[in-house]
Amino acid sequence: MSPLRTNRDFRLLFSGQLVSLLGSNVTVVAVPYQVYRETHSSLWVGIASLIQLPFLITGSLWGGALGDRFDRRTLLVASSFVLGLMSAGLALNAQLTRTHFVVLLLLAALAAGAAGFSGPIRSAAIPSLVAPNELVAAYSLNQIAANTALVAGPALAGVLLASVSLSSCYWLDAFTFAILMVATYFMSPMKPSGDHIGVALLRAIGDGFSYVRSHATAQAVYLIDLNAMVFGLPRALFPAVALSIYHGGPRLLGLLYAAPGAGAILMAVMTGWIARVRRRGRLVVVVVMAWGAAMVLFGLIHEVWISLACLAVAGAADVISAVLRNTILQNAISDEFRSRIWSIQMAVVTGGPRLGDLESGVVASLVSTEFSIVSGGVACILGVLALTRWRPSFWRDEAR
Repeated sequence: MSPLRTNRDFRLLFSGQLVSLLGSNVTVVAVPYQVYRETHSSLWVGIASLIQLPFLITGSLWGGALGDRFDRRTLLVASSFVLGLMSAGLALNAQLTRTHFVVLLLLAALAAGAAGFSGPIRSAAIPSLVAPNELVAAYSLNQIAANTALVAGPALAGVLLASVSLSSCYWLDAFTFAILMVATYFMSPMKPSGDHIGVALLRAIGDGFSYVRSHATAQAVYLIDLNAMVFGLPRALFPAVALSIYHGGPRLLGLLYAAPGAGAILMAVMTGWIARVRRRGRLVVVVVMAWGAAMVLFGLIHEVWISLACLAVAGAADVISAVLRNTILQNAISDEFRSRIWSIQMAVVTGGPRLGDLESGVVASLVSTEFSIVSGGVACILGVLALTRWRPSFWRDEAR
C-alpha cells in the first residue's frame, strides 16, 4: 500500500481509474449482451469485438507517441471526456424503441479507440510517480483496481440488465468517466522527457516498433500474453454458456464475467511475495499453463459453481503473470520509449481478447461451444511451451 500512502498523484490516478473501470466493466457485459440479444449468435459477438480492434490499436499507437511528447495529464483529461461522450451515445441508442445495430457497433469501436489512446499514457505515468522499489506494489495495486472492477462491474451489470434497463449500464459508465476526468485534472502536470520530442510523429511510432523488434524480452512478454488471451479467454462464449447451456439469465452472465476478477482480487491482495521471486520467467510460464488448464476444465464440466471456480483460478493465475510481466518489461526498457512501448503493450493486452473473441466464436459456430473452450485451453498450454522454446532467455529471466 506504500504508493498510495506516499504519493498524492498516484492516489488520484488509482482512485479515478478504479471508479472508471467499474463503469467500463459494466459496459463490457452490456455490449455483448445487447449484440447476442439482437443476433442470437456468438459469432456476431466475436465480430463486434473484432471490429473494435483496429480502432483500439490505432488509438493505442497514437496515444503512446503523443504521451512521449505532450503533457500526459492533459491528454488523459481529454480522452476521459471523449469516452464519456461515447458511453452517453450508447445509452441514448439503447433507449430507442428500435435500436440501431450499426450505431452500437460504431460507438463501441470509437470507445475502444479512445480507451486505447488513454491506456498507454496512464500506464506509462506510473514509473514516473513511484520509486523503482515500489513498482511491484504499484502494479499490484493496479491489478487490485482492475480486478475489483472486474468483479463488481459485471455483477452490477447483471443486476441492472435484469432489474433496470440496458441504457442504465451505459449511463453509469458515462458518469464514471466524468469522475475520472475530474480526478486526473487535479494531478500534477506530467511533462515528457527525452530528445525524441522533435521527431516526426509517425517516425516516433516506427521507432517504438523498431525498439521492440530488437528487444527479445519485450517480444516474449507480448507473445506470451497474446497466446493466453487469444486461445484461453472465451469471453465471447459467455452469453451462450449462460443463456443456452445453463439456461440462466443476465445475473448468471454477470457472474461468469465477474468470476475471473474474483480470483484475481484474492491473489492481487497477496502479491507481496512476488517481489521476492527470483526465477520470474519460469513462474510466468507455469501460471499461464495453469490458466489454460482451468479453461479446459471450464469447458468439460457443466456445473455452474465448478465453472465459476475454474474462471476464478484462471483470474488468479493471470494476476501473477501480469504483475511479473509488467515488472520484467518496465525494468528492461528505457524511459524515453516508455509510452510507446506501453502503447504496443496496450494493443496486445486489449487486442488479444478481441482476437480471442473471434477465434472462440468461429470455432463455436463450426463445432460447438464446449469444443471451442476446451481446444482453446489446450492451445494456450501448447503455445506457451512453444514460445518458451523460441525465447529461452525469458524462461531464464531472474530478478537482480
